[in-house]
Amino acid sequence: MFAMLANPAAFTEGLAGGEPEPGLVSNTANGTPASRFLQAELELNAHLRRLSFSEPVRYVYNPLDYAWDTHRCYVEKYCLPGQRVLFLGMNPGPFGMAQTGVPFGEVRSVVDWLKILGEVGRPDEEHPKRRITGLSCTQSEVSGARFWGFFRKLCGEPTRFFQHCFVHNLCPLIFMSATGKNLTPPELPAAEREALLSLCDSALCQVVQALNVSMVIGVGRVAEQRARRALSAAGVDVRVE
Repeated sequence: MFAMLANPAAFTEGLAGGEPEPGLVSNTANGTPASRFLQAELELNAHLRRLSFSEPVRYVYNPLDYAWDTHRCYVEKYCLPGQRVLFLGMNPGPFGMAQTGVPFGEVRSVVDWLKILGEVGRPDEEHPKRRITGLSCTQSEVSGARFWGFFRKLCGEPTRFFQHCFVHNLCPLIFMSATGKNLTPPELPAAEREALLSLCDSALCQVVQALNVSMVIGVGRVAEQRARRALSAAGVDVRVE
């Protein structure tokens, strides 16, 4: 993804003008992009609560439950009309969105650059080595620091980035083994993985239509492949990179 954006001038100029690509799905739903986005997430949450996970999964955190306050702050502040590009990650990291409710949410970036405020609770069951301390977390999420650091350097102010782009994760859940090891969705048992990701795929299609973006950029190969497959199967004609 960063290689694709190696030419900052071309990237920002490309976002600054031009019409949406032909075939872009129109969205006639009522409400703001932020309200439609949050509604899609609430619907996904309701479905995810019905799932269960077996070994090697021992702990499941959902920051859209316990960090909803900060997550909603992020969405209401930065999910805006006219955004053309959706950056898509796979799922939260233990020191990023799991702590802050913000995708790639390395704490310093969230607090100092994005200026996100709010209360972060705790999951019902926590691993003793993976406590949720919210915006007070002192450990840095390397991928999040890199992601937001790149755009901070490129754009200067968040408003310039979010004028054209939004950032989202395909799956809102974080999985851990009994030892506290982080487990990604591809590491789940096959049937459980497909049950999970089919729900997330459907929610992604809903989100893309709600935001009316013309491009989805997968941050990581798995996110890109899932997005390409899900959007193509649903007939949502957007560019996926």
